Amino acid sequence: MNDRKLRIVIADDEPIIRLDLKKMLEDCGYDVVGEAGDGAKAIEAARTMKPDVVLLDIKMPEMDGIDAAGIITGEKIAPVLLLTAYSQLDLVNRAKDAGVYSYLVKPFKEADLMPQIEVAVARWEAFQKIEEQANDLEDKLETRKSVDRAKGILMDQYGLKEQEAFRRIQVQSMNTRKSMREIAEAIIIAHNV
Repeated sequence: MNDRKLRIVIADDEPIIRLDLKKMLEDCGYDVVGEAGDGAKAIEAARTMKPDVVLLDIKMPEMDGIDAAGIITGEKIAPVLLLTAYSQLDLVNRAKDAGVYSYLVKPFKEADLMPQIEVAVARWEAFQKIEEQANDLEDKLETRKSVDRAKGILMDQYGLKEQEAFRRIQVQSMNTRKSMREIAEAIIIAHNV
């Protein structure tokens, strides 16, 4: 059913429901690596176990599942699915704000659960890739800004043409085995002193 065995943390304040959920997940081929009876312990389990997905009930002591979901997704640990008997609009809206990837209303069947988990994990992985690409582009943009500024400084100080200033930064980068951004930032700092 799965290409790899997904690792799951589950949290519900009812031990019998946790037991049933664990059995259902294991029957689907998943590996339940952590269990909790409240939101705070669910966060602790998620931080410790680094699962592929976290399944939370909403109504739990200490901290409810929505608040726990907000922390788990905020720390980018794993996607969170809420499994709950409650479908009120205010809870659904809180869940959206918390970054929940899926919201499944009890009672549900095994056939309902597996697609929700698989889609949530796929969306999570896609989001992580997009975030990496965005960070890479941001880094490239900052590098470009620093190099352009450093080129301008070299052109002003030494009367160089743009290509000559760029080549100086490039050669210095190769000779010192530092990134062009590090060289450019060093030029900018030296100029500002």
